[in-house]
Amino acid sequence: MFAYLDNSATTRPCPEAVAAMVEALETGWGNPSSLYRFGMDAAHRLKAARDQVAKALGAEPDRVFFTSGGTEADNWAIFSAMSRMGKRGRHVITTAVEHHAVLNPMRRLEEQGFEVTYLKPDALGRVCLDALREAIRPDTVLVSVMMVNNESGAVMPIGAMAKLTHRLAPNAIFHTDAVQGFLKLPFQAKTLGADLISISSHKVHGPKGAGALYIRRGLPLPPYLLGGGQEGGYRSGTEATPAVVGFGAACAAALPTLREDLAREAALRDRSAALLAEIPGVELLGAREAPHILLASIPGVPTQNTINILQDHGVCVSAGSACARGHRSHVLEAMGLPPETVDGAFRISLSRFTSPEELEQLAVGLTAVVQRMRR
Repeated sequence: MFAYLDNSATTRPCPEAVAAMVEALETGWGNPSSLYRFGMDAAHRLKAARDQVAKALGAEPDRVFFTSGGTEADNWAIFSAMSRMGKRGRHVITTAVEHHAVLNPMRRLEEQGFEVTYLKPDALGRVCLDALREAIRPDTVLVSVMMVNNESGAVMPIGAMAKLTHRLAPNAIFHTDAVQGFLKLPFQAKTLGADLISISSHKVHGPKGAGALYIRRGLPLPPYLLGGGQEGGYRSGTEATPAVVGFGAACAAALPTLREDLAREAALRDRSAALLAEIPGVELLGAREAPHILLASIPGVPTQNTINILQDHGVCVSAGSACARGHRSHVLEAMGLPPETVDGAFRISLSRFTSPEELEQLAVGLTAVVQRMRR
């Protein structure tokens, strides 16, 4: 049996998403901007997908703008926000544990002369509200904090952080990278308080190549891409209708059983933690707050060795973020973990399709890792 336990890297497209994409590719491949019936059919598909994503996000459809994925949504949010706010202040706040889709734009802002404060997490990966309170200044114009950390599974208090930001820095924009929180935590964009929210399709059983940025009504941002004026004039370029339609179908498929699926994932996460705790040499790390993420380490055993041996046992796990392979985890270093723990860390991430048998297979594989590497 093949045990896929790397769902924070990407998820298997659900049957509903695949079917919707195939139909769009075969019969709905017109340009949504064309004014004849074939193009208008594609535009109707695009609108239906926007409605589906908006419903899952708890947003009004006209506040959801499609992108190529979470990375683009993060870049759009940060650079467009600073294009608007850069003359009002020079201070930006983020965390030391963000995805590189946020950290690298922040470094670009520093090169442009902005000052960036990186909030430090505790040993479990959590960033507290008090740290943000102490960092906010009169010249703070942007705060960007991820909803769920993709390595530690820590959940940040986004609603409270957004409220605090708007109270202490009324002109500042609050952005959250919700790529690991969307359809994993219960929240509504309309009531969360964030001005900008980034989400991704392939993390929720949709296809790669699609994502979205939520922009709060009344927040004027400059266009991100110039051209034909698609996506409300913000992001020009012919929309990737098949990918977007697949994204919408994945959202629609998830909603009816979302509450039950998340409870089941949390139970499987806890079951996995219990199994790993029984294996000598395996250490459990992180906050274990998100229902789908479990972080562990075998100190003294390089992560790549663990991944290779588990692969031989038909198990797929990740060495932290799949988007930053080959580098020591900046998240675990920021958490203050010892180097041998960081170098031996691996992430298990679940989905609504994960089975208890896959976790049993993981435990067998990890037992083999410990036995082979510590002879």
